[in-house]
Amino acid sequence: MTDSKYFTTTKKGEIFELKAELNSDKKEKKKEAVKKVIASMTVGKDVSALFPDVVNCMQTDNLELKKLVYLYLMNYAKSQPDMAIMAVNTFVKDCEDPNPLIRALAVRTMGCIRVDKITEYLCEPLRKCLKDEDPYVRKTAAVCVAKLHDINAQLVEDQGFLDTLKDLISDSNPMVVANAVAALSEIAESHPNSNLMDLNPQTINKLLTALNECTEWGQIFILDCLANYTPRDDRESQSICERVTPRLSHANSAVVLSAVKVLMKFMEMLPKDLDYYGTLLKKLAPPLVTLLSAEPELQYVALRNINLIVQRRPEILKHEMKVFFVKYNDPIYVKLEKLDIMIRLASQANIAQVLAELKEYATEVDVDFVRKAVRAIGRCAIKVEQSAERCVSTLLDLIQTKVNYVVQEAIVVIKDIFRKYPNKYESVIATLCENLDSLDEPEARAAMIWIVGEYAERIDNADELLESFLEGFHDESTQVQLQLLTAIVKLFLKKPTETQELVQQVLSLATQDSDNPDLRDRGYIYWRLLSTDPVAAKEVVLAEKPLISEETDLIEPTLLEELICHIGTLASVYHKPPSAFVEGSRGVQHKRLPGSTESGESESPDTASAAAVSDAPPAVIPSQGDLLGDLLNLDLTPPTTTGPPPPASSGMQMGAMDLLGGGLDSLIGAGFGAPPAAMPASFSAPVSGGLDDLFDLGGGVGMPMGAYSAPKTVWLPALKAKGLEISGTFARRSGVIQMEMTLTNKAMSVMTDFAIQFNRNSFGLAPAGPLQVLTPLSPNQSIEVTLPLNTVGPVMKMEPLNNLQIRAP
Repeated sequence: MTDSKYFTTTKKGEIFELKAELNSDKKEKKKEAVKKVIASMTVGKDVSALFPDVVNCMQTDNLELKKLVYLYLMNYAKSQPDMAIMAVNTFVKDCEDPNPLIRALAVRTMGCIRVDKITEYLCEPLRKCLKDEDPYVRKTAAVCVAKLHDINAQLVEDQGFLDTLKDLISDSNPMVVANAVAALSEIAESHPNSNLMDLNPQTINKLLTALNECTEWGQIFILDCLANYTPRDDRESQSICERVTPRLSHANSAVVLSAVKVLMKFMEMLPKDLDYYGTLLKKLAPPLVTLLSAEPELQYVALRNINLIVQRRPEILKHEMKVFFVKYNDPIYVKLEKLDIMIRLASQANIAQVLAELKEYATEVDVDFVRKAVRAIGRCAIKVEQSAERCVSTLLDLIQTKVNYVVQEAIVVIKDIFRKYPNKYESVIATLCENLDSLDEPEARAAMIWIVGEYAERIDNADELLESFLEGFHDESTQVQLQLLTAIVKLFLKKPTETQELVQQVLSLATQDSDNPDLRDRGYIYWRLLSTDPVAAKEVVLAEKPLISEETDLIEPTLLEELICHIGTLASVYHKPPSAFVEGSRGVQHKRLPGSTESGESESPDTASAAAVSDAPPAVIPSQGDLLGDLLNLDLTPPTTTGPPPPASSGMQMGAMDLLGGGLDSLIGAGFGAPPAAMPASFSAPVSGGLDDLFDLGGGVGMPMGAYSAPKTVWLPALKAKGLEISGTFARRSGVIQMEMTLTNKAMSVMTDFAIQFNRNSFGLAPAGPLQVLTPLSPNQSIEVTLPLNTVGPVMKMEPLNNLQIRAP
């Protein structure tokens, strides 16, 4: 009969019966009683009253009974610490038992009993077990050190267990080595500044030797440890890669991914013209492809990791496109991941094959998948210029199907194609306009309105089309309302005589009848622009738009480097760094690939990454609530000018009303506008010179309060930063060095989560406070950011660099 009988009893007075059975002289009866106790404990009954009786059963040679008693002890020791001490003598005695299984069981159980009073008694038995002749006992004791360190770190350090653990890395048994590495890695994660894993070539050689002989989970521990090592040169890197490569053919997918992580990291050290580099690229593809023949859940994890690998090194899988073609019985989560990877691998060589496949997907029954497939066709058009015409033709064919959600997705992606290839495919606008009435989704309606407004001069009845949207203006989503407002203003600037009434209507709806602050503000800005300076309005609203890039969906390079270092973990599935989802992650370290932290002799200063690891901690963006306090601390020192004060803004009228009341002066109070008229012009020039004026050009005696600062220049163009343009300058305000920046979002998507990190530099500049950016930063929006600096950061002793190096997400 099986042990299930122990879980079926519901008798009353059971505790008393168990108590009697536990104190029975018959061994079999005792064993049966302990099994009943464990069964009750498992289903949630409180059997803590039997603690002393169960502990008395420890005095036995029966291994099965001992295991059951130890299981009970681990569960109830925390609630009965005083009683648990009764078991200490038996533990100590069992640690010297002739049977290695009992010795290991005793030290394992003592490590699991998280009671402070017991830990001091654990030290001596643990020390003996760490040097035990049997490798099974040693490997169990190694893990016990990590558990004890979690309970009382100081005790472990004082007793010298960490040094013993390091010695076990040189053990002759590979499983002992693997467990020692696992224990040291866990301790190192919780104490990142303690240089526990002192990896050197000799240690690495021992780990690589043990790698071939230990179990699969032991191999994972060792491979993860190897991934934290930075080789001295490309020769050592190649040597490690050669010895790790056989792990790629392992049956366990976790071992394969850990090996891929090591190889991806060490490949950064290999010269690309090396023959072995090409060989390694070819060897990486088959194991990744093999992972896609596993169960759907494993496929998904593999695909999320492959997504990262393809972004870093697309050449690995460039010939394996067919593997990512969707199967009819794939779950939706696998289908969507495959679709994403297909687009990343799309190139001129395989685009015809990809487009044929995507067109097939667009006729599927799964609505979400069809939408993604249609969007994928648009992304292919943007990525592979030679295929754009074929993609547009495919999209038009799909529009002709008149399937509502297909038509709407097609219109959204055609808008992006217009942005990428202006004045090239506008002939399809007529076809798009035919489907105007069928659009019911905000994103599709907004895209269609943008197309009508952008190409209003080519559409004869553009005013009628936009007016039809205006009828239900207040029922539209904010996205559509904003787009409609901008489109009608564009139309007015292109055909002013015909659409004056229409623009007045939309401005009135936006400013007077709407309670949305974004819509109201945009309406006021357009109204002020149109009423005061139509030429300026035309330059602003009809300005040439930057071309969009296919790289908008790529993971930010610094984050990608960190995620590559976490392949095979949850971080690689979430596509987020561990610090983003591990609670209380005081020990989580930000990892980088070797090439990104050491520039090397061949790297020029211009290509060096400003996001590389430095001693200065990265500034963290404060929460929204912290920004109000900063607004109250703005430095409102007046700018120094030599000319006359600007004319008052009260003459700028909009109909019968000035939208800003009394102009800017009434908002910030007298004295903050222009400098007083009585101030002599000569005072606006600096009267002192020398090095002291590098950041303080206005600090001399008799100087006005304002200080000169160089005009802002573009530090990072949008084309090089996936749509984020950064302009800036340095200045000193009230004695504080500041970096003043203008961040402009020229991409199509919203930007959030800004942060900044300084490299070691010639002046020791470092952030004096956190970077505060009021996010989200919407498309085509600019924001002014001021970052206070100090000069107490780490100094790089070198010739001062004259150029500022920036790396943006």
